[in-house]
Amino acid sequence: MTSPILGLHHVTATVADAQADLDFSVAALGMRLVKKTVNFDNHFVYHFYYGDEVGHPGTIWTTFPYKGKGVPIGLKGAGQITVTSFSVPAGSLDTWKTRLRERGYALTDAPPRFGEESILITDPSGLIIELVANATDSRAPWTTSGVDAKSAVRGLHSVSLEVREPRRTVEFMRDMLGFEVVNEMEGRIRVAVNGDGPGKVMDIVAAGDAGWAKNGLGTVHHVAMAVGSEDDQLKLREELVGRAQVTPVRDRQYFKSIYFREPGGVLFEAATMSPGFPVDEPVAELGRGLKLPPWEEPHRAEIEAQLPNVRH
Repeated sequence: MTSPILGLHHVTATVADAQADLDFSVAALGMRLVKKTVNFDNHFVYHFYYGDEVGHPGTIWTTFPYKGKGVPIGLKGAGQITVTSFSVPAGSLDTWKTRLRERGYALTDAPPRFGEESILITDPSGLIIELVANATDSRAPWTTSGVDAKSAVRGLHSVSLEVREPRRTVEFMRDMLGFEVVNEMEGRIRVAVNGDGPGKVMDIVAAGDAGWAKNGLGTVHHVAMAVGSEDDQLKLREELVGRAQVTPVRDRQYFKSIYFREPGGVLFEAATMSPGFPVDEPVAELGRGLKLPPWEEPHRAEIEAQLPNVRH
């Protein structure tokens, strides 16, 4: 089938402390904070977006810091994204090991798979983050004084979905979303769409007898895939009706979204490429100020008073 899916758009996680999250994503991983806004469903909680210079779809990692809001620690397991992987240049993993260990983060070498080397890091909230080394990612990175172009994160590489019945998930992603199986090993099936490079890939992992996941602190909430236009999004939604419970289109200010679950329980989103993060602030100032959607501006003083102070 001709797929409306262009690749990954973003991954969103529920985290604990806002400052610790900023320190990990910006100060340690070297990503840019491209938007500081609020959770549209709970405006007393931040929504941080990290990515490259302008937050191109496929580079975006987003978090909701829920510390102190009564959200319990989540459970990792079946029906969930258990690993979020970022792409870094070949030969850079030793640099990353030194950098992250100096900052006190726990990490391990991941077992090799599909010819790629990687390391696994536990973030401050307990999320499993992976850095995958490869020589094929040509995306321009965001660089800082501490992270140069020889090692900087290029964007999302892939996500690992843990599901009870992998073949059902593969069939759904093939038939409804246009993904194809591009590699396979014991307990893991790699699917890709619109090519098979970094940012186009998901790994479907057999959950075995793992318990069901429960969303909470330290868990991934959903993965979003990019669609080229609002028309493509509406067409996809029409095709999904009857095959999955799919939401109406929701305006997320920087893109429009629909949400649905694949057969294994993982929450998917299809998000438009535009208008993008510079729609409400210049590129040079992205992430510096608290940006609120128009309907929340009348409540700015109340919102700011209940959000934790953060530095970045």
